[in-house]
Amino acid sequence: MNSLFPKEKITFNIPDSEIDYYPNFFESSRANELFEKLKNEIPWQQDHIKVFGKIHPQPRLTSLFGNEGKPYSYSNIVMQPDPWNPLLMSIKNEIEVICNENFTTVLLNYYRDGRDSNGWHADNEKELGQNPVIASISFGTERYFHLQHNTIKEQKLKINLEHGSLLIMKGATQHFWKHQIPKTAKEIGPRINLTFRIIK
Repeated sequence: MNSLFPKEKITFNIPDSEIDYYPNFFESSRANELFEKLKNEIPWQQDHIKVFGKIHPQPRLTSLFGNEGKPYSYSNIVMQPDPWNPLLMSIKNEIEVICNENFTTVLLNYYRDGRDSNGWHADNEKELGQNPVIASISFGTERYFHLQHNTIKEQKLKINLEHGSLLIMKGATQHFWKHQIPKTAKEIGPRINLTFRIIK
């Protein structure tokens, strides 16, 4: 188990949301080890998405693992999960202690460099149900995570997601806020992100 549990917790006081951030959920050497294993052992794929009527390769690599073969759909993509492996189960077990949840699915994202990104969206697909809990682990290069309220335009938040960090979004967050990982022109290394969720 995580020997630094929990080292530090930051709660953001913004409306219509419940967001907690643990910057050092995994200590550095463990985070390094997990990053290398994930990079080399996960079956990464690049799906195509439809944007304004045109088909484009998704600007990152992805993979899906979960229970009972339940698919997950977003942006006109339907992903079929691989069964849980020991590596992902060990990470899942540690996160569930903090979240007090039993996650059914993890969507993994591999950002190879600053050109890879994730556009504005909310994790509000119907199979996630009302007020979903999303637990997001980051490994590798730090990237900025932007949030913006859907109706109160001046309500914005930018979080620097650090190596080994855990971000938890719950309550009404997905109904009132959207988020993104924008592209950056900086020369940066890769990042791997695991987003744990419950498919109803």
